[in-house]
Amino acid sequence: MTATDLLYSEVEDELRASVRALLADHCPPDAILGRCEGPAPYDPALWRKLAADLGAAGLQVPEAQGGAGASLRETAVVLEELGRSAAPVPFLGSAVLATTALLTCGADELTAALADGGRTATLAVPLSAAPGDPFPATVRVDGAGTLGGRITSVADALTADVLLVPATGPDGAALYAVEAAAAGLSVARRTSLDLTRPLADVTLTGVPGRRLTTGPAAEEAVRQALLTGAGLLASEQLGIAEWCLATTVAYLGDRTQFARPLGSFQALKHRLADLWLDTVGARAAARYAADTLARGDADAAVAVAVAQAHCGALAVRAAEECVQLHGGIGMTWEHPAHLYLKRAKADQIALGTPGRHRAALAALVDLPAPAAG
Repeated sequence: MTATDLLYSEVEDELRASVRALLADHCPPDAILGRCEGPAPYDPALWRKLAADLGAAGLQVPEAQGGAGASLRETAVVLEELGRSAAPVPFLGSAVLATTALLTCGADELTAALADGGRTATLAVPLSAAPGDPFPATVRVDGAGTLGGRITSVADALTADVLLVPATGPDGAALYAVEAAAAGLSVARRTSLDLTRPLADVTLTGVPGRRLTTGPAAEEAVRQALLTGAGLLASEQLGIAEWCLATTVAYLGDRTQFARPLGSFQALKHRLADLWLDTVGARAAARYAADTLARGDADAAVAVAVAQAHCGALAVRAAEECVQLHGGIGMTWEHPAHLYLKRAKADQIALGTPGRHRAALAALVDLPAPAAG
């Protein structure tokens, strides 16, 4: 068994530096706010630079299938930086959920297209879907082999070129690749809390699709995609918490009251120290989840449940502290703090709430809750 290594490698540090520099140049907060106020929340130019120029979209894809041949550890590093910048790109849907489902299915020509950033995709399940949920049954395959049904609150569906649609039919579970331009397919944007990761409802009416796999293999592809997505989402939540903490510390060091920096007041020091300690713990949990997933470790489900149970709540608390300790300016639209609070709250219910992951963890380690008295 390969030993767990939670430290960042030199390659991972270099990747982080490249992604952070790119986001600093092309994804400043004012640009994000401008996009949120318009009809196109995603930044296609930023996505091309991240996915194609840096090769971030294909990090977990083997070289033989057109990817970088790295691992989910490197993918997690990218998600940390995307969380730190609240970047409006479809990385979670395309490079994590859809790509993982395709890799679990086996070799497919779509994998290479996603890996080089030429196309985007997403797994057509509600963003609230959690690992261990039953196979989705809202889309049916009719006798003619076409798909019909509706899926609500799908992340990254608005810009996806292809939707990976779980469906059930006479032969049981199946996973289909459906072109976004297919006749009978409609994608309607929903009003979502997180302005940088909009959700959409997908409706299919007699839509043709290409069947990728069926039966237990389809169920495993969806399960593995949700497990990997939940595990790596913890890294994004870590990035959110780190930005909120660093930004708040810097602000309290500059802002004065009664001729003293706000950061010198003991009560605020204690709050930030507690938040820092919890963030360190979140980093360990997120790194362990990414490492176990990258190695295909049998402990991956436990690691993911631990990471999500901790990181989801931490990101929200860090964002709330950021807004509150910035005072009046933290409540304004012009300050980016609200973007991080909304992303943190949306992430908290994405791919399973902390409560659901705690319940899953209890079952995984055979520690059931006490019976009601």
